[in-house]
Amino acid sequence: MNHVETISPARAAELVRQGAVLIDIRESGEHVKENIPGARHHALSQIDARHPARAGDTVLIFHCKSGARTKMSAPRLAAASGKCQVYLLGGGIEAWKRAGLPTSAEPGPAATDAAAPRALLDRLVSLLR
Repeated sequence: MNHVETISPARAAELVRQGAVLIDIRESGEHVKENIPGARHHALSQIDARHPARAGDTVLIFHCKSGARTKMSAPRLAAASGKCQVYLLGGGIEAWKRAGLPTSAEPGPAATDAAAPRALLDRLVSLLR
């Protein structure tokens, strides 16, 4: 797949209400500081090691901070997503906030249980700086 459609925050929110899964590809430290409630965390650095799609997923919407990482990694994200329909959130979490959609400082669901200790470690390191 060479082209992955970029969608607006409003369209992404609509698709999430219809059952799409929003996936935050930022690293743990970024995700812990601020995230979109309900977004599944699956760091870009882990995409090749573990696929972001889970059983029952049909539509995945990937986001980062500004949209640059997702756009640059679109072919890789699509390839790792199996048969799911894939979209990119244009403008990332920053555009989501500008659209008046909610964010949280509470960690969202991790891609795997193994990611939780890493997120906690990243959080502790950021607090000690």
